[in-house]
Amino acid sequence: MGGVQAPPEEAPTTVAVVAAQPHMATARDRVAGFASGIASGATKLLVGHPFDTVKIRCQVEGGHGRFKGPMDCLLGTVRSEGARALYKGASIPLFGWAMMDAVQLGSLSNYRLLLQGNDKSRHLSHLEHGLAGLCAGWTVALVATPVELIKMRLQMQYASGAARTYRGPVDVARHLTRTYGALGLWHGLHATMTQRSFFFFLWGSYNVYSEWLRSLRVVSAPPFVTHTTDGRPLPEKLVNFLAGGMAANTFWSLCYPVDVVKNRYMTQSDPSPISFRAMFGHLYRTEGLPGFFRGFVPSFIRSFPTNASAIFVWESTMRLIKGETRH
Repeated sequence: MGGVQAPPEEAPTTVAVVAAQPHMATARDRVAGFASGIASGATKLLVGHPFDTVKIRCQVEGGHGRFKGPMDCLLGTVRSEGARALYKGASIPLFGWAMMDAVQLGSLSNYRLLLQGNDKSRHLSHLEHGLAGLCAGWTVALVATPVELIKMRLQMQYASGAARTYRGPVDVARHLTRTYGALGLWHGLHATMTQRSFFFFLWGSYNVYSEWLRSLRVVSAPPFVTHTTDGRPLPEKLVNFLAGGMAANTFWSLCYPVDVVKNRYMTQSDPSPISFRAMFGHLYRTEGLPGFFRGFVPSFIRSFPTNASAIFVWESTMRLIKGETRH
């Protein structure tokens, strides 16, 4: 009788092992975030670079009387330099944003898996999503610093022809290495890491907004979207788009003063006469609190469509690569 009873006892163990396998992360899961990030970065450049140029010019020059506001900056730039000037410095972000988003979103995916213990079925808390975002922010700062440093130096160049300080990205890179040494391209890394620390709020709030949007239901009668159990859920792609835009607005609302100080510090004449820490006090003494919010309007407007589109593309590409309806 003992020999007859043995097989039924072993069968559940075999079934349990097989059932657990689909939840464990694979090599494809680890690579998908990096590959999808390239598509996200290209989307950011196309949608967001003109807004970024206006933001940088308002942040750095706004307190010196060159522009009355974002609209004056936009119109003045197009009038004096042509519409193509809105894409000044875009050659670096074309490559740089693709690389930055590949590193940021690829590392974000892997930090999430690390916190999940490599088990995709484990639900992360809002805090854990924020911590994954914080680590991803510090990681991408290593790539973002040289990209943003070169981009901003070119964006702040108003002269043309022989009067230009820099002939292009390579010329900026040469100047920085001559001035600051071999690590000149990472001048301001600590400032970038400080600003990227706010990715804790970007990805933490993205999870909060995503869960809230998934709790909504579309119904046929006003108000058409409700929290009742009736109706159908919002399409997942719409959730990604809306949550991405709202999270970006949250991020910029919180980190904008730090971003202004970072950009002022990194675009100073060389060698930098004011430290990153001292720049906070310098900006307050010279321009007051309004100085910390120069260019906020174009940045806030830009953040929703740019990041909503980028995160939508990233999530959609992730699902395509991994063959999932949602990850």
